[in-house]
Amino acid sequence: MTVLTIASLTLQEASRRKVLRSLAVLTVLLLGLSAWGFTRIDATFGGLTSGESRLAAATVLNLVMFGLSLISALGTAFLAGPTLAGEIESGIALAMMTRPVRRSAVLVGKWLGLVAFGSGFVAVAGLAQLLIVRTTVGYWPPQPFLGLALLAAQTAALLTLGLLLSTVISPMASGIVSVGLFGATWIAGVVGAVGEVLGNASLAQVGTVSKMLLPTDGLWRGAMHAFQDPTLLSQFSEAFEGHPFLSQTGLTPAYVAWAAIWTAVVLSLSALAFHRRDL
Repeated sequence: MTVLTIASLTLQEASRRKVLRSLAVLTVLLLGLSAWGFTRIDATFGGLTSGESRLAAATVLNLVMFGLSLISALGTAFLAGPTLAGEIESGIALAMMTRPVRRSAVLVGKWLGLVAFGSGFVAVAGLAQLLIVRTTVGYWPPQPFLGLALLAAQTAALLTLGLLLSTVISPMASGIVSVGLFGATWIAGVVGAVGEVLGNASLAQVGTVSKMLLPTDGLWRGAMHAFQDPTLLSQFSEAFEGHPFLSQTGLTPAYVAWAAIWTAVVLSLSALAFHRRDL
């Protein structure tokens, strides 16, 4: 009951923050621009009657979904920091800890509330984007709900990292570091994909290691694979090998399990750091 109560309060607090308004504005702008872009694709190709038009639709869809994942990353990263570190600095956490409440319950409750917020954003914005694509060009991904679930898992992994950082550094610093690592991991994934195409084992290993250290990019690439037409890469495999917004393979169950284990371990480390934090 304590965890659920704190999760509910965290969700209410997140909905009142000004960052939510910024997220809403950015999301509406992105959806509006994507709607205009897909109408241009339809005007150019006259519907999905060729492989080139389907490739364009799938690529632009993945590009827009990356934009939504970036907005979600920014929002959750800058919500996770103030949610914990901000309360420690303001003294709210000290007042709360005087009651018979475990610190681990407080942390898990806040994490659960933030996960609900991030997953809700991904579900609403992502579904709106899929409906825009369906209406404008008639394209519907083969596994849309799997893709949205992986984007929600990516958000959960990043906010978990943000919570861990917020137990040791300031709220603003934790958000900046989280988003920076998110971007660095994506770049490392692109470098790894290029290395695989060129047959460079060292470059390919960069992407593999980065996906293990922070699974956000690995989950994102699984989402890309779920959103794109499976026949595209068989038709254009040589021309688009290493493309940053096309994924040749989906996620393995072992990697999904690793992402879950990684999130659980980082959350446990957050609870341990919060337990030892001097309030």
